[in-house]
Amino acid sequence: MRTFFPVFFLIILFACSPQKIDEDKILTVSGEISPEEMGLTLIHEHILVDFIGADSTGYHRWDKDSVVQKVLPFLAEIKARGVKTLVECTPSYLGKDPVLLQKLTEATGIQFITNTGYYGAVEGKYLPSHAYSESAEELSKRWIAEFQNGIEDTGIKPGFIKISVNSGPSLSEMDEKLVRSAAITHKETGLLIVSHTGTWETANAEIQVLKEEKIDLSHFVWVHAQAEKDFQKYIEAKNEGVWISLDGIAWDIPGHLERIAFCKENGLLDHVLLSHDAGWYSPGEVNGGDFKGFTALFDELIPMLKEKGFTQSDLDLLLIENPSKAFSVKLKNR
Repeated sequence: MRTFFPVFFLIILFACSPQKIDEDKILTVSGEISPEEMGLTLIHEHILVDFIGADSTGYHRWDKDSVVQKVLPFLAEIKARGVKTLVECTPSYLGKDPVLLQKLTEATGIQFITNTGYYGAVEGKYLPSHAYSESAEELSKRWIAEFQNGIEDTGIKPGFIKISVNSGPSLSEMDEKLVRSAAITHKETGLLIVSHTGTWETANAEIQVLKEEKIDLSHFVWVHAQAEKDFQKYIEAKNEGVWISLDGIAWDIPGHLERIAFCKENGLLDHVLLSHDAGWYSPGEVNGGDFKGFTALFDELIPMLKEKGFTQSDLDLLLIENPSKAFSVKLKNR
């Protein structure tokens, strides 16, 4: 009897105490949601992109309300087609505007996910000056701070890491730094690494850096994988655990149809992500320039896929299950 009551008391105390349990969440500009709430998702789109360069861009370049009015009809189109979440891939110093995305959520009900990280392609045109002088560790501290405290003073947190590298068989010193910084940031935050890449040759160079950093490659997205002409490389990517992002539907429907069909035939669909890489409002152009909508997947590609035998289960895997799995972040219950 002397030991029964203390032990029983400890069991009850443990059962009733709040536990630090890993919990999967999706981080949107309006807060955390469960993976089940993500729904039908476009994983690579742009609302606004400012190509003027890192040294000249800024919020002074556009009026948020004007952008909202321009974009609303295009968002209404995809909401009518069942889209619940849009991953906005515009990176820092290229027009990233989390407050604008928050306004669009309020206006449409569509959930938006924004990012942290830097864009190294185009020979560094979109890199801030401190990216050259700081180490990978120093850059990662900036990105981790956005995850912990919010972007700038908005309180809005990123839901993934967006980087970009230049094409080639090897990475430049800067590109390697960005990949390594993304790896460090992932280890501290759990955020998915989404890298503008292109061919498998370049993706493989990034993968070697990630392996050095002991990163589970299921947390890496090979962006613009449609640039790879050798479809067998998609099999290699799946074997590595990498997400294969076929995200240029708006620009090449036949090419994407061929690639997605190959992925189905070879059992790769559980590692494929789809999107348009479309949009976008362009500051400096009259009325934001020509905006390319986000409907080609639904109105053109999906009917073609169904003709090739794709089932609704296949489509749900590509557009609902895979995005929620890829972008889930493990957070501690608080």
